Amino acid sequence: MQPFTYVRANSVNEAAAAVAARPQAKFISGGTNLLDLMKLEIERPTHLVDISRLPLDRVEETPEGGLRIGAQLRNSDLAAEPRVRSRYPMLSQALLAGASGQIRNKASTAGNLLQRTRCSYFYDRNMPCNKRAPGSGCAALGGFNRMHAVLGASDACIAVHPSDMAVAMAALDAAVETTLPDGTQRTIPVGDLSRLPGSTPHVETALGHGEMITAVILPPPPPGRQLYRKVRDRASYAFALVSVATIVEKSGDRIQSARIALGGVAPKPWRPMEAEYVLAGAAAADAAFTEAAESALAGAVGRGSNDFKIPLAKRTIRQTLAAAVEGV
Repeated sequence: MQPFTYVRANSVNEAAAAVAARPQAKFISGGTNLLDLMKLEIERPTHLVDISRLPLDRVEETPEGGLRIGAQLRNSDLAAEPRVRSRYPMLSQALLAGASGQIRNKASTAGNLLQRTRCSYFYDRNMPCNKRAPGSGCAALGGFNRMHAVLGASDACIAVHPSDMAVAMAALDAAVETTLPDGTQRTIPVGDLSRLPGSTPHVETALGHGEMITAVILPPPPPGRQLYRKVRDRASYAFALVSVATIVEKSGDRIQSARIALGGVAPKPWRPMEAEYVLAGAAAADAAFTEAAESALAGAVGRGSNDFKIPLAKRTIRQTLAAAVEGV
């Protein structure tokens, strides 16, 4: 681990300004991802600004009928929050499907959204990785890419975003509130927080240097049944091969509206809007679910070891939609 300095921030504005003042400074909260990367010398911050003790760990009602979730709220506390469990059960399901109990007790809401990819080539400093070392190449393209993206990737990077929580939040149309180093604030939809790799996979988010997430805003709960389904290699402590978050509103035998977000298949939580359009007004039957699944994966590209993800994602979409409809 490289040497670094450390300071504990006393306010949001102080924290943002402290990180902005140094090009190699980083925020640290739970540290469940950053500390691992520092030990491997993949992340090499020269200065850490500790934001874990800032008073950003509350869940508050919004005037619109939604919830404002503090950025420092721990994943386990968010999953157990009664208002989240009753109004946004899909979010609680996604959180409980992620990591382990010990990690959930430490990981923060904002840190979960901002965690970096778990691509094995990103973690191996002996291998080329454009995300870690821009211009060096992407070893996953011709390597073992079983866990990698089939949607939204590029020839520069095919890594996936690892967060379960982000997938549920994308389906719920959540947004993050941020504070910039000059003290101004802005709001970014969760679906726009992570960037697609294009030719610059090392630029991972829409945040500027020193910009700090202070809260996540959940809009009023949408009508219909919410469901999160995660397919993985083992029952716990494993990242998604494919995950599906869906919200289905049904009237009689027809679907009024539907939302779908996918995880494990793209560099960001993936909203296949075309599939949602297919479902709107359709009969709540397998034919509509199949058409929606085909639409959602229409642009998918396998790279060899991950080819299986395409039919797996289609099956998981169909099954999750069917289960949601049955429970409406």
